[in-house]
Parts: sequence; structure tokens; C-alpha cells
Amino acid sequence: MTQLLNQVRVLDLTNVLAGPYACYQLAQLGAEVIKVERPLQGDLARQLGADAQRNAEMMGVSFLAQNAGKQSVTIDFKHPQGKALFKKLVATADVVVENFRAGVMDRLGLGYDDLKEIKPDLIYCAISGFGQDGPMSTLPAYDQIIQGQSGLMSVTGDAQSGPLRVGYPVCDTIGGMTAAFAIASALFRRERTGQGESIDVSMLESTLGTMGWVVSNWLVSGIRPERFGNQNMTAVPSGTFKTGDGLINIAANQQAQFERLAKAVGHEEWLADPRFETRDKRKQHREQFNVLLEAALRERSATEWSEIFNARDIPAGEVRTVEQALDNPHMEARGFIKTVRDETRGDEIKVVRSGFRLESGDPAPTSYPPRLGEHTLSILESLGLSTQEIAALQADNVI
Repeated sequence: MTQLLNQVRVLDLTNVLAGPYACYQLAQLGAEVIKVERPLQGDLARQLGADAQRNAEMMGVSFLAQNAGKQSVTIDFKHPQGKALFKKLVATADVVVENFRAGVMDRLGLGYDDLKEIKPDLIYCAISGFGQDGPMSTLPAYDQIIQGQSGLMSVTGDAQSGPLRVGYPVCDTIGGMTAAFAIASALFRRERTGQGESIDVSMLESTLGTMGWVVSNWLVSGIRPERFGNQNMTAVPSGTFKTGDGLINIAANQQAQFERLAKAVGHEEWLADPRFETRDKRKQHREQFNVLLEAALRERSATEWSEIFNARDIPAGEVRTVEQALDNPHMEARGFIKTVRDETRGDEIKVVRSGFRLESGDPAPTSYPPRLGEHTLSILESLGLSTQEIAALQADNVI
């Protein structure tokens, strides 16, 4: 197949998660993604993760998670020769992605205005915590900071436990996905018009933009969001419930679903109970209903109830661990987990692909995550540098 982003060259200057995740999405769709890293140090994620040995080898699990299918070249931007070398590389590129603090690339003379002089149709994407302008633009930002600043933590947990951090770097991930979407859109327009673009991705705004109902309830109706824990504020029963063995999520959001649920658990009398006969009345008596429902659910396990409910078109599912979710036969059937192999070292790892499939062929990484500077020689040779020139750059610690 011809991959969707075939012949698109992306220079990935990013670190840790938001930017690398964005570029990982592009790599899976066929883009040639070249990580441009600092000599000796590289992406900080190379030293992060649960496997200490891999961290010591500069191939930490956190790095492996979103850098398969990329190449790596090392260049010191602060060195005049490094700056000139990077500009030479930009002349061959379609996209540049960076996630430095606002203004850093401009001060280096490598911002969008500088680089579009070299490549007028360049697509330049800057990912930052708070955007490239505004009072907070120069503040440092990590996922945890954005989770707090966005209000996300304020609606996570219940009245007793929250505010709580979401259990994975969700704001970094949302920022990366937003960037990938914006880049793909800019590439589409460039194909039509030949026009480049400067993209300013704010993790704060990206996160707030995904908070839909929570945000609109305040903006439109003036209703301050509350923490509902594992319960859905819009319907009853809709949330997490105890069973005879394990927890189950039930989302009987429609009246017909509630009616089928009452019959499925053997309590048709709930349908005539004035406390529960409508959605609004059930919301008013949520705690009373939940007590009755959990008493009924104690008769079977979460797995059994899930099968019973789904057979009756009542949305439900067990609360699983990450391990259980990945070991689910459905994931195997969908080809969600991909294996990439380092042929020279014999190492093999599993990674996950993007969350969609294509008739023309599923997105997937094509190679093992790169060692730091693994492709420096081949990339510089492709730019026309001689062996002597490359050796001189190495001697001066430019690469």
C-alpha cells in the first residue's frame, strides 16, 4: 500500500511526550520522521521508565512507547555549525515540530520566520503548555501542571477523594493528538494551495477543548462542575457498581435501557416505583437506587452481568486492569498491538498503534525506536556532506 503520509519528511525536535506522541502518529501513517536530538543527551524520555537497565542504555520504556518508526540525528543547535547544518536539513523537510518554551527557537534564530525563508511552504508546529503568547506563555509546563490549571483535576474523583490527577499523562497526549491533527490539516491545505503554516498548540487549550459538557455547563448554563467520582451526572444508573465478584460499569442512559436492566436483574417493580420512573426522578434518588442495584448485582460476577446486560443491549463492561485490557482477545483480533524488532541487536518490543484502522492498511510503526544519533551519518551523507566534513563536525561536538 501507499501510506497516507508517504514522502512527507518531519523533523521532530521534541522531548518526552506531547511532541514525540504527535510525531509518532505521523510516522505510523508513513511520514519519514527524523528526531533531531542533542548530542550525548537526547530526548529526556530515553532515561525514563520502569526498566532501569533500558534507562541506562538511553532506551527507556517511556521513549520506546512513542518513537518507533523514527530515525535519530544529533545536532547542537547552539553551535554555529550546528545551526547551519539544521537549516540545511530544514530545506529538505515538510514539517518541523518543537516543544520548547515559547520564544526559545526565535532566540536561536530558528523560529518559523527564520525557517520559512529557507522553505517557504514549511509547516511549523510549536507545542507548549500555554501557547506562544499571553501572560502565561513563558511558564514551564508538564502534564501535571496542565491537569491542575485546566480544571481537569477539579472534576476528577468524588467529593471526598478529589481533586485527583488522571492516571496517565492525558494532557500531554491530548496536546500531541491535537498537534498531529493540525499538522495533517495543514499538509492537506498545502497540497491544494502550496501554502505553509505556523501552528501554535497549547496543551491547556487542547485539554479544555476536550472537556465538552463540563465546560459548556458552565459557559452556557452557569452550572459549576462537581466531582461525581465513578457516577455519570447525566443519568441513573450510569456509573461503576460492585458485583458478587469485581466491579462493573453500567451506562443505562436511555429510559428503555433502564427498563431492560430492571427486568434483567429481576426487579420489574422498579418500573412502577415513583422514585425511579423517569430519568430526573432517578437522579434525585440516585443513592437509594444505587443501593438497591448493588444488592441485586451481588448475585453474580461482573463478567456474568456484563454478558447478560450486553445480550439485552444494555451498555456494560467489567472494570479491567491495563494488563487485562491489553490481553483481551478483541485487541488481538483488531491487531492493535504491534511488534517491532531491532535486527542488529535482536531486541523485540511491543507497541500500540493509533486508535483507528484503514481499508488501505492499518497505521503501524515500521522500525524499532532509534538509538541516539543512530542515523546521523546516513542523513548527513544524504545532505551531501563528505566523510571529512562529518568527521570534523564530530570532532567539534556539533553532532
